[in-house]
Amino acid sequence: MCASSARLPRVHSRPKPRPPLTGLVVVALVGCGAPPPTDGAVDVSAVFDGSGGRWVDLTHAFSDETVYWPTDTAGFALTELAYGPTEGGWFYSAYSFTTAEHGGTHLDAPIHFAEGRLTADQIPLSGLIGPAAVVDVTDRVTPDYLVSTADLTEWEDANGPLPDGGILLLRTGWDSRWGDRAGYLGTDLVGQAAIPELHFPGLAPEAARWLVAERGVVAVGIDTPSIDRGQSTDFGSHVALYEDNIAGFENVANLASLPERGAFVVALPMKIEGGSGAPLRIVAFVPR
Repeated sequence: MCASSARLPRVHSRPKPRPPLTGLVVVALVGCGAPPPTDGAVDVSAVFDGSGGRWVDLTHAFSDETVYWPTDTAGFALTELAYGPTEGGWFYSAYSFTTAEHGGTHLDAPIHFAEGRLTADQIPLSGLIGPAAVVDVTDRVTPDYLVSTADLTEWEDANGPLPDGGILLLRTGWDSRWGDRAGYLGTDLVGQAAIPELHFPGLAPEAARWLVAERGVVAVGIDTPSIDRGQSTDFGSHVALYEDNIAGFENVANLASLPERGAFVVALPMKIEGGSGAPLRIVAFVPR
């Protein structure tokens, strides 16, 4: 994995000096695709014109069908303010929208489960952009599956260590259920009554603690409604990761389109000042 030449620094609870981000990601992306020009200049165009690879959207669209945590009963609402021809002769459309932070493809900022940790607007770009490690457990997943430390070390046996400054993406295949709320969450119930009935895979808390203690990933994403599985009662993976300022990405889509290693993630949430989370547009670059 050529990410080793341009790994981004980890987000720590006690921030350490970081090198400037400018240029690091572009060098990494181009470095895995076409070779850079011999004069040492970075061929930025190879990342964006299609010659160096392809971009994959990992985001579910927001609509009135978007899945939210069962206690967020308001969901997503798009309200038309204007649509049609104007008196001046041009077409004009405008909308307002309302949403909770934690629905659809979204960011969990560390402060969501860890007092005093980073808010949505405080997470540096180095905590949102980096080489991707896609751990695929679709061949063994069950509705209450816990992605284990063994699953992670099995990935490492085949691919090498999880990259420092990297983004771990857990592929359970659950995004294939998107659009079927009961199938995705495990229940049609809403409100507090739904919580005991939730069934979907998540990251085992002991695996989250292992990541914090032994590896240098800066974010963990998953294609389910939560980093913790539906039957969790203590949200141990949220607590372990977020205490160490490792952000979470939930309801991620299209992980089947990424290789296990070699892709790069750009995950840019709405920059909500003081937010515990935010809607997220997450994409990946897959070098040729």
